[in-house]
This record gives sequence, structure tokens and C-alpha cells, in this order.
Amino acid sequence: MDLTGKVAIVTGASSGIGWEIAKAYAAVSAKTVLAARTAARLDELASEIERAGGSALAVACDVTDEEQVEALFARCREGFGEPDILVNNAGIADHTPTVDMTLARWEEVMRINITSVFLCSRAALKAMIPRRKGRIINIGSISAKVPRPHTAGYTASKFALEGLTRSLALDGREHGIAVSMLHPGSTQSMLVPGVTDKPRPNSMNPSDVARVALVMATLPDDVNLFETTILPVAMPFLGRG
Repeated sequence: MDLTGKVAIVTGASSGIGWEIAKAYAAVSAKTVLAARTAARLDELASEIERAGGSALAVACDVTDEEQVEALFARCREGFGEPDILVNNAGIADHTPTVDMTLARWEEVMRINITSVFLCSRAALKAMIPRRKGRIINIGSISAKVPRPHTAGYTASKFALEGLTRSLALDGREHGIAVSMLHPGSTQSMLVPGVTDKPRPNSMNPSDVARVALVMATLPDDVNLFETTILPVAMPFLGRG
């Protein structure tokens, strides 16, 4: 696997799955642009990548903000050139019972989990269409297939993300741009601080998810692994519900 000469933007890169995807891409010679809101964590990751001989650019960014997304892509262009790969990984989970969920919280979940993907993907398409190639990978969830109880906002956002991915794949196809979706099962991450960041039975290491994201990114330009699911063998996904 080789990403020499490729530029990859990874959102939500300050922890968990995004952190490991950025490291995996940098390890095979991609120039990585690290985006998240926590600048100190991005700087830490950039230093780790550079110590290992890779290239990284840390950009503190709120991907729900249109102006900040445009600035992120401008920084990418200035530092490394136009992006070849975009990984939309930024997201939050929510386990609020529907009857207790405020409109503000609902809108926050949608803004982070789906609006951010629209904003980043739109910017990526503008950069990729003139070159007639590129790859966008959206990090979904098995909740886009079968929901857990009390996750109306999160589940709706991930189902919406699957629909957006399908639409983007159609829009990109005529320009040689591959758009795909990776659904992780239970993974150790910062998605739910205090819960998912603890080692748990039947959960994966985020580096396992990164290995699949690396396969998706290193396929030939004319090949797309459109959708895949990775989950622990012991996880009761197929029997959920």
C-alpha cells in the first residue's frame, strides 16, 4: 500500500479513529492534513507523525463552520497542494431518550454528523473535479443499519450520512471521484468520553478501523470499495433488536 504524492485531509483527527487513520496514511507516505477543534492534540499527532518520518499539517477547525472549512482547504492548498483524499470522520454520539431530547441538541448532532460532511465534501469536490480524480471516505456507523435504543438523533444522522454518501458518489462518478462509507462497530474512541474511551470486551482498537480505511484509500483510482462494515466477531450486531 502506497500513498506517495497523495494529500489527505482527515477530520476529527485529534483522537480515536481519525488519529489512527491519519497515522496509517502518513506511514505510507501521504501528506496528512489534520483537522479538529483541539489544537494541542493535533500538534501532538503532527509531531508523532513527523518523528516517524511522515508529513503532517495541523489545522484547528470547526468543521460545522463554513468559513473555517474553506480556510482548512486553503491551508491544505498552501501547505501541500489540492487534496486527493478526504476522510469525514468528525462526529459525536448521543444517547438521549427521544422524549428528553431538546431541539438544540438535535440540531447540534445533525450539524456535527451531517452538515460538516456536506461542507467538507463540497469543498473537496470543488478541488477534485478539475483534476478528474479524488476519493472521499465517510465514517458511518452500524447504527446506520440497526439502531440502539434512545439514539434518535445519532441514528438519524448516520442514516442521513448513508444517503448523502450515495448522492455524492453519483455526483462524483462522472468526474472520476470515488465516494464511499466505512461503518465501524464498537470501537475504543472518544465518541462517548468516559464510556467508549475505556477498554471494553467486544470492542475494536481504532487501528483496526484505520487498516480498512487504508485499503479503501490505496485502491486504484478507477476502483471504489463503496461500502463496508468492520466489527468485533463477538459483537451482537446481526441479532440486534
